[in-house]
Amino acid sequence: MSGTANTSATAKMKKDESFLGKLGGTLGRKKKSKEVSDLHEEGKNAINAPMLPAGTEIHPEDTLMEENAERIMLDPTSRDNLKFKDLLKVLIDWINSELEEDRIIVKDLEEDCYDGQVLQKLFEKLSGRKLNVAEVTQSEIGQKQKLQTVLESVNELLRPHGWTIEWSVDSIHSKNLVAIIYLLVALAMHFQAPIRLPEHVSVQVVVVKKREGILQTALVTKELTSTTEMMMGRFERDAFDTLLDHAPDKLNVVKTSLITFVNKHLNKLNLEVTELESQFADGVYLILLMGLLEDYFVPLYNFFLTPESFEQKVHNVAFSFELMQDGGLKKPKARPEDVVNLNLKSTLRVLYNLFTNYKNSD
Repeated sequence: MSGTANTSATAKMKKDESFLGKLGGTLGRKKKSKEVSDLHEEGKNAINAPMLPAGTEIHPEDTLMEENAERIMLDPTSRDNLKFKDLLKVLIDWINSELEEDRIIVKDLEEDCYDGQVLQKLFEKLSGRKLNVAEVTQSEIGQKQKLQTVLESVNELLRPHGWTIEWSVDSIHSKNLVAIIYLLVALAMHFQAPIRLPEHVSVQVVVVKKREGILQTALVTKELTSTTEMMMGRFERDAFDTLLDHAPDKLNVVKTSLITFVNKHLNKLNLEVTELESQFADGVYLILLMGLLEDYFVPLYNFFLTPESFEQKVHNVAFSFELMQDGGLKKPKARPEDVVNLNLKSTLRVLYNLFTNYKNSD
């Protein structure tokens, strides 16, 4: 009787194992099912592990990904990149400066931006628009709804200007640092933030995909910033690009014409320009020139007559841009920071714009 029972039990066990095997370990309510499932996932991880960079781990939620889904993780080695660290610092300092009045202090982009609160306040401050969202949202659903509203407004603003949307509600809420940085860089560039982003910052990311039930990984390079001009969307080559690259002799003719033009007016104040690249970089001559062209005196308390810091120079150039717009000119394509940083093409564009509008002024 005992032998028959043992034989019956063994047969039943084999039948159970075969049954569980066919189901692929999906019956989580059975202990045996869980063991098979764990073994299956361990096998998949073992197969994929050699493909991952050192220090990168497959997260438990990755094994539960839906078919054809993917997740992106920052390669740990990229976090130690000095230019990447500099980019993080610049962005954090910028956000804290913008949101100082709201008494919001950001210390970690992943932890402080994922729920949409900081991004909401930042977008409202930059755009001057009030978004119709709940102020405080604790639940995941509420946070994602807020993110949805914020990102829809951001995308609606940026997409017409050629920005590639590299972020989503899910990527931001899952604390995808790369997606968060892409979003912040786009906002900083679009709203001409008074900051200097480090150029050519790239990172390595691990892309985890699920194909036919198996996790696949790949290491991909992501460019977070390029050059300032490229990020500003000024991809098209203009006359100054051509002059600088192919006709330096003609460029000198243009510079001479511009110097003659500005000195015609600045000489009235006993001022003279000999170097376009440097003498307009602090914004003082641009402000004085606008006053002369429009025939008014600019109160000295409106600008820094002898600017010393980068911020003071940016203030001056930005103020001169406001005066240009007050005079009926379009807002210059150049950023104030570019002029301050001695970017020749940016300075030439600003001056050429004045020349075409005021060349017949006495």
